[in-house]
Amino acid sequence: MRRTKASNTCVAVLTAALAVPLNLSAQQSPPVTAIRAGTLIDGTGTAPVRNAVVLVQGDKITAVGTNVAIPAGARVLDLSGSTVLPGFIDAHVHLIGHIIGDGDWQHADLVESPAQLTLLGAAHAHQTLEAGFTTVRNVGAGQFTDIALRDAINAGWVPGPRILGAGISFGINGGHCDNSAGYREGALAHEGTIADGAADGPDEVREAVRYNVKHGADVIKICATGGVLSPADSVGVQQYTEEEMRAIVETARMTERRVAAHAHGTAGIKAAVRAGVASIEHGSILDAEAVQLLREHSTWLVPTLMAGEGVVRLARDGRLPPVIAAKALAIAPRMERSFRMALAGGVKIALGTDAGVFTHGRNAHEFTLMVRWGMTPMQAIQAGTLHGATLLGLEQNLGTVAAGKLADLVAVRGDPLQDITVLERVDFVMKGGAVFKQDGQVVGRSAAGVP
Repeated sequence: MRRTKASNTCVAVLTAALAVPLNLSAQQSPPVTAIRAGTLIDGTGTAPVRNAVVLVQGDKITAVGTNVAIPAGARVLDLSGSTVLPGFIDAHVHLIGHIIGDGDWQHADLVESPAQLTLLGAAHAHQTLEAGFTTVRNVGAGQFTDIALRDAINAGWVPGPRILGAGISFGINGGHCDNSAGYREGALAHEGTIADGAADGPDEVREAVRYNVKHGADVIKICATGGVLSPADSVGVQQYTEEEMRAIVETARMTERRVAAHAHGTAGIKAAVRAGVASIEHGSILDAEAVQLLREHSTWLVPTLMAGEGVVRLARDGRLPPVIAAKALAIAPRMERSFRMALAGGVKIALGTDAGVFTHGRNAHEFTLMVRWGMTPMQAIQAGTLHGATLLGLEQNLGTVAAGKLADLVAVRGDPLQDITVLERVDFVMKGGAVFKQDGQVVGRSAAGVP
């Protein structure tokens, strides 16, 4: 049918008319959520604020204070009977795979596919978010399964915390990070390679950093010393040389990545700090010189107190092989003394749990142990909020309740400054403006922003 000039004009007018509300709709601001907080602990270390209001629009906090007006039409969440805090940050987790001591955990990689272990990691991520931990640093997973989980959470496919993933943690051949250590030669397809967590010498360790970055790692995790759960090494003995660690740090910096160093023994801790790592993980055997080096180099300590508590329990219950149980019982008692030394010496401390050594979702018990071993409740809260964000390089967006930052919030009933254990019972969780948990119950997928 031939279209006339008049009909063309009508079509143009109609199209323009329809376009106006569509364009206006696209430009409309997201709805506002107003949170009434009975008490607000904002993560900065300042005194709590009573009867504060937090406004959230989209994924950001837009206003915080006692004199903030609630806009007309805003959704109001009444947490006036609760204490509101920033979302918690755990700087040392292992979401992928089985819990230590759970069945044949040592051989799971040989009989279960990376896909199966990643799906298990998704369940662990769900438990972690439910516990109020909206951001975590996953410090090692085979075949970049933590990167896959990170991306799935970011895409909204599954619920979970914001993840910074390390990809494959690595160390010397036969050392703590070498996943083929303790197996017969040829048992694993890539035995003694970077893919199995083994790299020796400056050239190989540079390659290992680049290999991880190529496959999406946000952070680099190395093993400076032996460890508890590896069968073929001594827990406190230095493994990487300072020269090798300097090569790792230098290469990581060129790719804008930070280095986390697993280190139990004193010599390895000192060498890693001098090499320039961002954080010492565990730090079980400190001395005065190590404390001084940590402070002088502004190196973070991530003490993983729950890991020590967890391996001792497993050892006493007979759920660890004898050689590993002996290491656990030897190293764990040193952790409290070292933590107290670091605290007294002014070392920067961020909360990390080593979740995966114990059941996921119990992460907030680390706050309790930190207070039990000398921190004030406010110091512990900062270790798991602002200090964690700063270690991860995310302090511009996370770690405190402030306008312009991402809307990651948790709430508990009770006063954590009087009883730190209330943080182990989180009633409310918001991540990026989406409510995941309310009144102690996980909300539906659509309400949490999961399609």
